[in-house]
Amino acid sequence: MPSWSWKTFRELTLDELYAVLALRQEVFVVEQRSIYQDVDGLDPSALHLLGMESDEGGKPWLAAYLRVFKPDVKYPGATSLGRVVASPRARGQGLGRELTQRGITELERRFPGVDIRISAQDYLRRFYASLGFVAVGDVYDEDGIPHVEMVRSARR
Repeated sequence: MPSWSWKTFRELTLDELYAVLALRQEVFVVEQRSIYQDVDGLDPSALHLLGMESDEGGKPWLAAYLRVFKPDVKYPGATSLGRVVASPRARGQGLGRELTQRGITELERRFPGVDIRISAQDYLRRFYASLGFVAVGDVYDEDGIPHVEMVRSARR
C-alpha cells in the first residue's frame, strides 16, 4: 500500500518532482501516444497528491499521483482535479479509485459547497460517474484523445 502525502509545488523535493514528471510522461505521452505539453504552467498553483511505495531494496517509487486546484484556477466557480495516474507497475490494485477519492475528499474538505469539474478521458466516463461525476456537454478532442467535461455537484 502506498504512503500518501499532499504537497504544494514548493514542498516537492527535486526527486519527487522528477518522479511526477517522469510518470506523467510515461503514461500520458508515451503509453497513450499523445504528443502534448504536459508541463502546462499550472503545477505551481496545484496541490499534489503522491502515493509512494518502496521496492524490495527500500528505494521509493511513485505508484500514483494527481493534482488538485482551488476554485477559479481551471474552471470558473469550481475546483478541479487532474493528471490522475497510476504507475503501470502498480495497476490492478485499485489505486486509481483510492487516489481519485482522496482528491475528491481533500477538495470537499478545503472548499465545501464548491463543485468539482474535470476534463475526463471519455473511456473513463463510467469510472468517474461511479464517483459521482456527471458528463456535461459533448465529447471533444484534447491532444488526440476523446475527452468529456464532467462535474461532481456539491449539492448532491
